[in-house]
Amino acid sequence: MALPVQTQAKFWGTAAIVTGLVLWILGPQLLPFVMGAAIAYFLDPVADRLEAWGLSRALAVTVISLAGVLVFALCLLLIVPALINQLTSFVEALPGYVQAFRDFLAARFPEQLQEGSALQQSLSSVIETLKARGGELLNTALSSAMSLVNVITLFLIVPVVTVYLLVDWDRMIARIDELLPRDHAPVIRHLAGQIDATLSGFIRGQGTVCLIMAVYYSLGLMLTGLNFGMLIGTLAGIVTFIPFVGAIAGGVLALGVAVVQFWDAPLMIALVAGVFFLGQIIEGNVITPKLVGDSVGLHPVWLLLALSVFGAIFGFVGLLVAVPLAAMIGVLVRFFVDRYKTGRLYLGYEASDRQPATLTDPASMPTRQAPPDPR
Repeated sequence: MALPVQTQAKFWGTAAIVTGLVLWILGPQLLPFVMGAAIAYFLDPVADRLEAWGLSRALAVTVISLAGVLVFALCLLLIVPALINQLTSFVEALPGYVQAFRDFLAARFPEQLQEGSALQQSLSSVIETLKARGGELLNTALSSAMSLVNVITLFLIVPVVTVYLLVDWDRMIARIDELLPRDHAPVIRHLAGQIDATLSGFIRGQGTVCLIMAVYYSLGLMLTGLNFGMLIGTLAGIVTFIPFVGAIAGGVLALGVAVVQFWDAPLMIALVAGVFFLGQIIEGNVITPKLVGDSVGLHPVWLLLALSVFGAIFGFVGLLVAVPLAAMIGVLVRFFVDRYKTGRLYLGYEASDRQPATLTDPASMPTRQAPPDPR
């Protein structure tokens, strides 16, 4: 006999509270393990594909590890130093860009920048702040990042956790399936399948989209000759997972630099704008529909809310688990909404008695009857 509903609710509620407390208290210590698990989840389909080609699981993980080391080394030697140099140069040049913007406004709208006006005082304050604290802010950001993701975590713990989890991923999933409550196992498997489809569609698909768009924006802006084109393009590509935000933020930043750099060449400014305009067309009509599709189920507002809430509660670990938790919560909310719409609270007693079993429960899904023979 199954446990009463109230007892089950107490048990699972307590488990959820304990899990949240563990994440909150041990967040920094769990960071390398969360990162390793996320990378292993991302790479598991690659290992499965290599196994289907005849490789053993250990050999497949070895091939993936060697490829990962090669890609990491290339990024560390070629891409990361260039991004850091451009970021440093951009912070140093930012007061000059703001000054040039003020000169542009003074030439076009002199009445708005008269001595003592609110706009003139605001721009002067921004310039002085950037000159005085720009380098300090950059150094603080870099030192904070290095203290958060330190060398040991980056080069030792995360790769080791990833390799071990990737080798044992299928056995680990099978073991978890054995521990599921037998009464609820079909529903849990169904929900887990929906969560996996949502996560795989968003993380793998949208991650690939971000990578493609970062390469596109970086190459496009660098070909136009825009200063800091690689930095701006990379930032715009990374934020592409939030629709329109990456293109708008990167476009505004790139156009601001282009106006100052190509003051007397409006064609070059138009080319910079065209890079982002064409990127939005390609990303919205070709890349995202092909790689992500329309079945992810994560609304941009819901995604922003999850990032804000979990980031504020759990810090950097919260940002890492925000998308998976948002996907899980979204699937569970849709499941309970379906249950509610087939229950007595929504339909009433008589209507609910005539209602068929809910389709969200795999164990109670009705079988399709064969059509009658017309003969």
